[in-house]
Amino acid sequence: MSNTDRIIARAAREITPGSIVNLGIGLPAQVVNYLPDNLEVLIHAENGILGVGPQPAVDNIDPQMIDSAGNYVTTLAGGSHFDSAVSFAMIRRGKLDLTMIGAFEVDQHGNLANWKIPGKFSPGIGGAMELAQKTPRIVVLSTHCDKYGNSKILKECRLPLTAERCVSRIITDKAVMDVTPEGLLLVEKASDVTLDELIAMTEAPLILPEHIAEF
Repeated sequence: MSNTDRIIARAAREITPGSIVNLGIGLPAQVVNYLPDNLEVLIHAENGILGVGPQPAVDNIDPQMIDSAGNYVTTLAGGSHFDSAVSFAMIRRGKLDLTMIGAFEVDQHGNLANWKIPGKFSPGIGGAMELAQKTPRIVVLSTHCDKYGNSKILKECRLPLTAERCVSRIITDKAVMDVTPEGLLLVEKASDVTLDELIAMTEAPLILPEHIAEF
């Protein structure tokens, strides 16, 4: 299993029956393909879909059915379509239960930076700001380190913030961590990394429980 698949498969376990979930651009968008067929859940796309299904096969694409990232999607039986004003009203009223979102950086306080790297083009903060502020539970999906091997799990975010103190849980290819008032609590670690290796590759200090599960 690749690092990407490991993150997505672990993230799929966070989604509970009966919930309304927004899956952000990038890794989170792929989680829908890992959900059990019998799981009753409503996937929300902020461009105006409730009831998003798995991504279609190449020979079964409807060019008018896309999510907010421009990915081709399907709609489950009973799904609905509406304009973005209604969609964002749902977000602002706190109707979503969970948002899964990518990150450039996330820190021990639950601060999230995922929209801009200074000096590089960004189309804007988009819906991430409102999702991060208004969803009761935010789960970040990210590689543990960037392409240069630097930790993305920091003591303090350095990039422009998307939202402050909004993240509940962080899932990477190396660990699952919860944001607590005391700091980052290590919940699980990848089976192919030792505890010492994980601590060394994580800038933020980790709170270590007596028992650490593996995934």
